[in-house]
Amino acid sequence: MAATAVLRRPWLGLFLLAACLVPAVLCGATTYVVQMSRSEMPASFPHHLDWYASTVRSVSVNSDESESATADRIIYSYETAFHGFAARLSEEEAALLEQQHGVVAVFPEVVYKLHTTRSPGFLGLQSEAFMGVWANAISSHDVIVGVLDTGIWPESPSFSDAGMGPVPARWKGACEVGGDFASKHCNRKIVGARTFSRGYEASAGVIDEREKTPRDRDGHGTHTAATVAGSAVPNASLLGYAPGTARGMAPAARVAAYKVCWPGGCFSSDILSAVDRAVADGVDVLSISLGGGVSSYYRDSLSVAAFGAMEAGVFVACSAGNAGPDPISLTNVSPWITTVGASTMDRDFPASVKLGSGLNKNGVSLYRGRRNLSPQEQYPLVYLGGNASSTDPRSLCLEGTLDAHAVAGKIVICDRGISPRVQKGQVVKQAGGLGMILSNTAANGEELVADSHLLPAVAVGEAAGKAIKQYVKTSRRPTATLSFAGTKIGIRPSPVVAAFSSRGPNFLTMEVLKPDVVAPGVNILAAWSGAASPSSLPADRRRVAFNILSGTSMSCPHVAGVAALIRAIHPDWSPAAMKSALMTTAYVHDNLLRPLRDAASGAPSTPYAHGAGHISPSKALDPGLIYDISRHDYIDFLCTQKLTPLQLKVFTKSSNQSCRYPALASPGDLNYPAISALLPAQPAAARLTLHRTVTNVGLPASTYHVKVSPFKGAAVVVEPSTLRFTKKYQKLQYKVTFVTKSRQPAPEYGGLVWKDATHSVRSPIVITYLPPV
Repeated sequence: MAATAVLRRPWLGLFLLAACLVPAVLCGATTYVVQMSRSEMPASFPHHLDWYASTVRSVSVNSDESESATADRIIYSYETAFHGFAARLSEEEAALLEQQHGVVAVFPEVVYKLHTTRSPGFLGLQSEAFMGVWANAISSHDVIVGVLDTGIWPESPSFSDAGMGPVPARWKGACEVGGDFASKHCNRKIVGARTFSRGYEASAGVIDEREKTPRDRDGHGTHTAATVAGSAVPNASLLGYAPGTARGMAPAARVAAYKVCWPGGCFSSDILSAVDRAVADGVDVLSISLGGGVSSYYRDSLSVAAFGAMEAGVFVACSAGNAGPDPISLTNVSPWITTVGASTMDRDFPASVKLGSGLNKNGVSLYRGRRNLSPQEQYPLVYLGGNASSTDPRSLCLEGTLDAHAVAGKIVICDRGISPRVQKGQVVKQAGGLGMILSNTAANGEELVADSHLLPAVAVGEAAGKAIKQYVKTSRRPTATLSFAGTKIGIRPSPVVAAFSSRGPNFLTMEVLKPDVVAPGVNILAAWSGAASPSSLPADRRRVAFNILSGTSMSCPHVAGVAALIRAIHPDWSPAAMKSALMTTAYVHDNLLRPLRDAASGAPSTPYAHGAGHISPSKALDPGLIYDISRHDYIDFLCTQKLTPLQLKVFTKSSNQSCRYPALASPGDLNYPAISALLPAQPAAARLTLHRTVTNVGLPASTYHVKVSPFKGAAVVVEPSTLRFTKKYQKLQYKVTFVTKSRQPAPEYGGLVWKDATHSVRSPIVITYLPPV
């Protein structure tokens, strides 16, 4: 999907520099993260750092390696959310290290990628009643959100601390200064700013000391931080688009910026160190808009670090990824992480294409520049693909493919794919083109994402693109003009699940439904870096205070910000309780009261795309019931994953802790707010019973009745069908039994709802009929 923040950044492919360029490391060595069992440290070592160094020396391929050389190879020590270190090792050394006493696991370095305002109003966060509740809560409990990203631009008015009280005394963070980042750049809003670059430098090359500061020269981190907790800024816009007051989800919350991403990517050893430090600093919520490959829970260092954060009571929100609409494309799928997909809002930026034939086609654009096309005049139109199904590389408007003789003075049709959308317009402009029509292909369907183009340009859906190309093919002298209508509010239907948003099922454990929720992630206005252009292209000399971006990178901080609101109202809730509140109050109908649609197909969306649904912040503050999950519950879940004792130790951190018996009957018995049932193929065993426990966080005395969607292929029975609570925080159990009636070729979707007089607590249900073995 080309609508991601990351695909606008050509530098992400530049990290493959030789490790031998880095001083004090082994030629050919790679960074590995080594998890250690702190409880197994021999008493002969005065400090765990001495133990780590001795462990590395014991496997060194250089028998004469000095203590100082070993120390140079250890680039990080992890002490809070994770125990161990990161070091430069050869492949042989890494293999030997796995056999050493006290070593729990060895993770190779992984490069993560960034998953790149009306949203507060769209989410109902600007009502007087809601803001009153929030203001009262924040006065008694300060909430701090840690943002792992590209840093922060502190001069943005979104980070003004006007009216904020003193920084909480419990905060242990720091403001790292250097270069053009001074202590004055931290305040009562930006309470901390740190950089983590040792893993990057060990693999990709040394960063200039003047650049090694928390300052954001990319823009992505500033955008996500402002989305989480930006202060209210009136009269904000991008070049006049999306005008209004820009504010974050939790404008009274504090921000701690942890810079882990650099021009060559985001390295796992740096990310792990940032999570470890953030938990020690005292953050309440972590917003992490990046992801990498997923192979297992215990081999994913971010998953392991997030588990440690959860143990410390920190809520962790991560982006789902931008690989949709392909199925099984999710990242960050661990059940202790809140995985966030992307959806649209009811705001758009309409633009149109008027053809010489008189036909009009609608699209979107954020173009605002000196070069404009007259709506009353027609201009030559060209498509170098030749026909609607061409695979000619010129149709993609890639660098070096356009001939000035063919495009100069014309509007050029470019197909999406391979290169960033805005870069295609730059190629057209450099070749002398007057404008661009950016056409979706089958991979993008009818989803439209607006961009701040460098020349007049309109993005159109696949159907409109085909019609325009057909006109070019059949007309002797095809012409067109482009016009731009600014900002439009009240778009229907909305929200719609973004086509680029990554999809389930969760291939590691289908019984854990992912993503968890969706939130606004398309055309989001938020603060921007003064060092970057709105297009992120080097040739773009424009500078803006606010920018509009799309991606699950943008939806993740929406959820992190709402989690900050929940933490302020309910400071004693666990991360699982907060996630439950977000999920069980999410809605699954748009503003036309129809089921949420999928932008990729136009058909109704499924829980594999939207999870429990679209977040509803005001309802999440008072969910009625919650599905809580403890650390021990997660361990029981991991015991169903057939982990070896050593693999389980990655999470338990102790060789003395093993699986409890009886443990969970199946992974589906994890007390998750969503229900995913896998019905076996054998008729005699085509029955499944799952168990759940709900905690009353509403009125002390309340009675809930259950309602379950009908399913074609299975009967679903809930016992008991009524839950009577007599006090607050009381826990009651129920079970859901599925009995196959008629096996279905595809999954079925529905919901289970507990209702009392004021609350509706909904869990999505997915029933999958397993094929015969």
